[in-house]
Amino acid sequence: MITASPPNLPHYETLSILVEDMKNMTEDPLADAGTNVVISRGNPNAKILIIGEAPGPQENIQGVPFVGRAGQMLEKILQSVKLDSENDVYISNSVFRMPPGEPGKTFRKPTDNEIEYYRPYVFEIIRLIDPWIMLLTGNVACYSILNKVGITKLRGQWTQTESRWIMPIFHPSYLLRNPSKNPGAPKALMWDDIRGVRRKYDQLLENSAR
Repeated sequence: MITASPPNLPHYETLSILVEDMKNMTEDPLADAGTNVVISRGNPNAKILIIGEAPGPQENIQGVPFVGRAGQMLEKILQSVKLDSENDVYISNSVFRMPPGEPGKTFRKPTDNEIEYYRPYVFEIIRLIDPWIMLLTGNVACYSILNKVGITKLRGQWTQTESRWIMPIFHPSYLLRNPSKNPGAPKALMWDDIRGVRRKYDQLLENSAR
């Protein structure tokens, strides 16, 4: 059982200083797992922040989130509403190392204790990025940010907190496991959700220009 307590983080002056400290973590619950710290990619000045779950094998190798098959799906989702992953969004994680799998499996889902340990880092990233919109991909991200799970009920619903708009969405890997595009299927629901994100983003852009 993981017993490490979440750290009491200071407010960092810059994102780069925070990232550097995170890369040198040694007390986190997955520090002895033999996996790499995977923090973020994209534009730190973007107004859309996407929070994933935990690194998978490709992310662990390359050191950046969403670069495997799920990352390719995420690219298609963003491109469908003319959002660019390098310019229009910043992408981070809820857990910053790949949890090693049991025998026969490469990796496993993060435990609640692991999510809770890394949560202060997630919230410090949010504070420094200061996004207008946050997209929570899957139950791990929902638990990290909202302390809730049940993505099939939470998805597509807006929550406003401290001037930020938060929407849970299906994790791209879930869409890979459920490829149907029929009405009511996860892919069709994701299409509805990402169009809603685009509308909200355009509205906020318009308001900021006034």
